[in-house]
Amino acid sequence: MKPKIQGFTVFRAVLVAAFALFFFFPLYAMADFSTRNLRGEGRTLTAWTNLVADDALYSAIVVSLLLSVLTVVVMLLLLLPTMIWVRLRAPWAKGLIDFLCLLPLTIPALVIVVGLRNVYLWVNYLLGESALTLTFVYVIVVLPFAYRALDAALSSIDLQTLSEAARSLGAGWPTTVLRVVVPNILSGVVSAAFISIAVVLGEYTIASLSGFQTLQVQIVAIGKSDGPTSVAASLAVLLFGFVLLLGLSVLTKRLRRGRSVDAGEDADLPTGVPR
Repeated sequence: MKPKIQGFTVFRAVLVAAFALFFFFPLYAMADFSTRNLRGEGRTLTAWTNLVADDALYSAIVVSLLLSVLTVVVMLLLLLPTMIWVRLRAPWAKGLIDFLCLLPLTIPALVIVVGLRNVYLWVNYLLGESALTLTFVYVIVVLPFAYRALDAALSSIDLQTLSEAARSLGAGWPTTVLRVVVPNILSGVVSAAFISIAVVLGEYTIASLSGFQTLQVQIVAIGKSDGPTSVAASLAVLLFGFVLLLGLSVLTKRLRRGRSVDAGEDADLPTGVPR
């Protein structure tokens, strides 16, 4: 029995090492190219300093980060109350909400841009021609990913009992959502936010076709004249997304562990004894 277990352990270690090499070697190659002195020998950090020194690239980074934050805020304000209301008051509409939220996955970015062209004439007229107006399109783009994360979190709790208990104690709907429901699905909210940020930072087609200078559009433009800076920006985005996903994994585990500890403490208390 032990030789089989040891053989499986060795096989798993080899498999993990192979996957790590497969994923990290391209990152190493990008780091190597972005720090290579193409005009001489040695290494240089010019490409990385250009991320801040280049005004156009720095402005594109700021715009993309603002778009990420605005997209997350609008998405949560729009999607979370709707999903809670559907589960509590209109369960018959859940299938329709599923269909509408997953529909953007089947629509090409080009079709989305052309379809919203007339709508954006009014948006630009009312709000001005700012890249931040892409928030409305990006909310649609991230809906499938955010919806699945929030749906899984809401399915893991007894939403009906929690909301009725809060309402019976005199809490209004805003208080019920913010202080009762959200703390119990915080891992799902964080997952939806992080995934949305990663999607927005990596989006190119819609921004390019709309004529706005976001990070990905600027990376492509710089790549035509300055390859190392373009690769450095791409690597920075990849590492940022990796850190986000790693942080999401760690935070989710801690939140689940905290809920398990709280549940264990409640189970150990005698009946009728408040915490």
